[in-house]
Amino acid sequence: MSGKLFLVATPIGNLEDITLRAIRVLKEVDIIAAEDTRHSLKLLNHLEITKPLISYHRHNEEVKTDGLINKLLNGENIALITDAGTPAISDPGELIVKKAIENQIEIIPVPGACALINALICSGLDTRSFSFYGFLPLNKKLRAAKFEELKKENKTIIIYEAPHKIATTLSDIYKNMGDVNIVLAREITKIHESFLRGRVSSIIEKIADIKGEMIILIEGNNSIEEESHEELDAQSQYELYKKQGLTKNEIIKKIAKNMGVKKNDIYMQFLNED
Repeated sequence: MSGKLFLVATPIGNLEDITLRAIRVLKEVDIIAAEDTRHSLKLLNHLEITKPLISYHRHNEEVKTDGLINKLLNGENIALITDAGTPAISDPGELIVKKAIENQIEIIPVPGACALINALICSGLDTRSFSFYGFLPLNKKLRAAKFEELKKENKTIIIYEAPHKIATTLSDIYKNMGDVNIVLAREITKIHESFLRGRVSSIIEKIADIKGEMIILIEGNNSIEEESHEELDAQSQYELYKKQGLTKNEIIKKIAKNMGVKKNDIYMQFLNED
């Protein structure tokens, strides 16, 4: 009988941000596959957990995945953890999950901290619909293509960035997307946690000596959404906005604005809608 693969979320800063279930699973599995064994050892020592550790990171996952799959097929239970947060979100995990599925190995998520979600809920930007892009490409051609994609995005955009590259990325956002409204979430759950909110130009002026782990959130380009919806009839617009999670009153306001008519006219049309 095959073992189970547990994807265990770990703290993104504050060591208290780990669930009771995660602690139990880490104590019960046979092996822990860790992105950085030295880093993870600090957490495991804090939790008083002693287990065999296997290094599993971006540079060796192609080599190590098959070995871990064999151990799972031999009945061993494995917990996958990364340096911080939820495995497979801009961190190792995606490859072994695909291989586990191919081999009909049970995969069990053990939820917990996720940096992008915590940044989003504190941002003040739209949380009903968002797009996560992880780290932007470093290659100039690929990076330029990605910014062309971002410019057309009407949802809240979430990007990860390394501290030493934050100034360059903010500058690229300004050059490619204009003076958009952003939130810079820094050191989430840690002592120096902070949120800088405002136009990208004003944020650039405040980051001369800023350090720590960064997440950039960019307000979606709502003008694109409105332009595309203006060409639709009222019923089609209503259905689209409803799928986005807007309330009836919000939908009616948007349709009236798009069609250049009085709000009451649209309200009467959808009087019996839920």
